[in-house]
Amino acid sequence: MEPKIVISDAELEILDVLWTAKASLNAGEIRSALNNHKNWERTTVLTLIQRLVKKGALSQEKRAQNNREIYYYTPCIAREEYVRAETKNFIEKFFKGRSKNLAAALVDSDALTKKDIEELRDYFNQNL
Repeated sequence: MEPKIVISDAELEILDVLWTAKASLNAGEIRSALNNHKNWERTTVLTLIQRLVKKGALSQEKRAQNNREIYYYTPCIAREEYVRAETKNFIEKFFKGRSKNLAAALVDSDALTKKDIEELRDYFNQNL
């Protein structure tokens, strides 16, 4: 089993930009996309990118552009794969691996409306 890559919330913001873009981006493009809701300095973005590269969550490719070499970054894990792994980890950690316990906690906490429950029932009926 591969060791789990731990990704911080700030690093996840970088990954989310790349997943949304569905294309390799350079650090400037990532920072521009983040500026819609974050006001991080250039060095902060570069530090987070380098952490993700070291962890193996991002790959980097050097490209020649306007007589300069610029690094472009691509996620090494798909959003769906990451969400699936994090969901499994969450259920293991808090609900002893039992999805039923998660569902019970959601119902007991009033986090689900009657409509939510009906939609989930329909989803399970269609997909099982």
